[in-house]
Amino acid sequence: MTRLRWCLLAIATLLASVLAVPPASAAQDPAPILDPIPDDPAPSGLGLVLQEVARLPKSEPSAPPTDPRLVRWNRINHVGELPDGSGRLYVPDLNGKLYFLDKKTRTPSVYLDVKATFDPDFFSAAGLGQGFGFVAFHPDFKRNGKFYTAHVEAGNALTTKTPDLTPQPKTGFHGVIDEWTATDPKAGTFSGTHREILRIGFSGRIHNVQQIDFNPNARRGDADYGKLYLAVGDGGNGNVGDNGGDPQNLAVPQGKILRIDPSGTNSANGKYGIPADNPFAGQAGKVGEIYAYGMRDPHRFSWDTGGSHRMFLAHIGEHEIESIHQIDAGSNLGWSEREGAFTFRKDDRCHLYPLPADDAKYGYDYPVAAYDHDPPANWDCASDTGHAISGGYVYRGKLPALRGKYLFTDIVDGRLFYTNEREMKQDPTGQKRAQIYQLAAYDTAGNPVTMKQLAGDNRVDLRYGSDAKGELYLLAKANGKIWKIVGTKQYAGCKPGPKRVSHVAAAKNWAPVTPSKWRFPGREVILAEEGVQRPGPRRPFEYAVLKSGPVFASARIDAEVRLDTPVEISNRDVIIVFGYRDDTHFYYAHLSSDNTIYPHNGIFVVNGADRLRIDQQWNANRSHGAPPAITDEKWHGVRVTHCAGTGEIAVYVDGGARPVMTALDTTFGSGRVGFGSFDNIGRLRDLTVRGTPAE
Repeated sequence: MTRLRWCLLAIATLLASVLAVPPASAAQDPAPILDPIPDDPAPSGLGLVLQEVARLPKSEPSAPPTDPRLVRWNRINHVGELPDGSGRLYVPDLNGKLYFLDKKTRTPSVYLDVKATFDPDFFSAAGLGQGFGFVAFHPDFKRNGKFYTAHVEAGNALTTKTPDLTPQPKTGFHGVIDEWTATDPKAGTFSGTHREILRIGFSGRIHNVQQIDFNPNARRGDADYGKLYLAVGDGGNGNVGDNGGDPQNLAVPQGKILRIDPSGTNSANGKYGIPADNPFAGQAGKVGEIYAYGMRDPHRFSWDTGGSHRMFLAHIGEHEIESIHQIDAGSNLGWSEREGAFTFRKDDRCHLYPLPADDAKYGYDYPVAAYDHDPPANWDCASDTGHAISGGYVYRGKLPALRGKYLFTDIVDGRLFYTNEREMKQDPTGQKRAQIYQLAAYDTAGNPVTMKQLAGDNRVDLRYGSDAKGELYLLAKANGKIWKIVGTKQYAGCKPGPKRVSHVAAAKNWAPVTPSKWRFPGREVILAEEGVQRPGPRRPFEYAVLKSGPVFASARIDAEVRLDTPVEISNRDVIIVFGYRDDTHFYYAHLSSDNTIYPHNGIFVVNGADRLRIDQQWNANRSHGAPPAITDEKWHGVRVTHCAGTGEIAVYVDGGARPVMTALDTTFGSGRVGFGSFDNIGRLRDLTVRGTPAE
């Protein structure tokens, strides 16, 4: 009886423990990822020299828009060169007109009015990509006069015209592809014929047909010669509702890149051909036109015209991820099951999640480079964060500093980026991506500028274009201007000047805040005791100013520094002072093992008030700056450059080719140099200052 009672008790205990374990799905339910890509774009130390070449005429949407984002000077969205050797550039405006730019003067003239041709059905009054979306000239345009346009129709077209491929339920817009044949390809105004070749139905007013283009690497006789690629969006809601899953559904065209032969006739409507080498051609239940799929907003694509000749796509994300993908036949980017290399869940409109353990079985093609939105903590996740990627070309032109770099931009805020093509490698796990670098910009006089300044608006609406030689252009809807990249410039690359000061480790050359805390044994300048906070504005507690030599305007400071505070202690730092006027007016570069709080690991100005952070690497929404500059107790080489004329500041560590921190500030145009810390100990040696003495 005792044994039976014991057995029953053991069974009851076991059952209780089993029942107490939550279901496997609940136990393993992953937490959302709050910062999908913690690493921010790094400073490149390189800038683009931009020359304004044209301004296109002001234009208006097809009806007064209700979305303020459509109220622009015009809505130019691409610039390219006609493939006929004429040197003429072409520019489409979403509001309806196609412009040619004269080879010499770059004066614009209307070549074709797409809106007038298709009125009253032509539509550009709502949706950021609606209207005359794109134009692609046949590679043999010089002889056959053929080119292709993508535009959007609504109104009567919805009842009088029928989409060729499966439309989305509740279709509200048509994306239309037309072929045009110019009677005289040399003419400055179109005259000829046109025919519709493809019509696609979309339910939403965004993510319609984006870019259309030909592979510039294909030559006559190649299988890809004359094949037209079409970037087709998901209609704006390809993740939920009636259209949920469209990007993964191979029976519909939405959320795909299509590839067609305009000269063929074997399509369902008989107006174009489906290439036999398309990955799904001839397969029952699948759209044979599909080349790649799983896309939300495939905004811009291009081919590397050198090197690998790979095709790259800039893909605009939903929650947070702006990504670049290598596109091959049959590629699946994963939307709407994935956004970038993260799980997208339809039941959570605000977060992304880790990939599942069995993710490899799906075979998704993850980004070769990506950045995230980093929205503020109080962000309404249903609203626009003000970020969207636009590609982008692998540069193969005449400027050596840019060769082999894939240049792209953020449409909204106008930031300029690049990745190195050789580092853009596919990783099936989605974990390895090419580093993204941020570029500066300069006018032709060498003055640092931003695209917001050049466009005259905080919303730049910026895009890239290219000419036949591979030289790149930038164009902005905000003011309708086009700039050509005519050179490159090193950030804070001013010449250091004729004066040099070195071999100054002796005590007589320094003026410390607290002399008793310092040691000058010969080669080194040593802060031997930690400083304490002093009255006045918040600033470094203890430093010594170099008295030897002149007051410098532009200067380059080279030295080796060491943090003697043990690594077990947090908040370790040393500082390099420059532009020093007095105890409450100077700059300093803060080199720290911590980059997660505002006062650490950055560039600061003290101007009669608490130190103010001025470096361009501080991410206030995520509370982190540049990667920690010093994390051990070893010697490290440091270089600080300060260009007094422009206000550019750059900080390099250990001989790096790129700065770890940059800033732009003109508060102080001259001053002395120094070394110190807040409340740590450290030392400096081999100090050399080169620069221009202040007048």
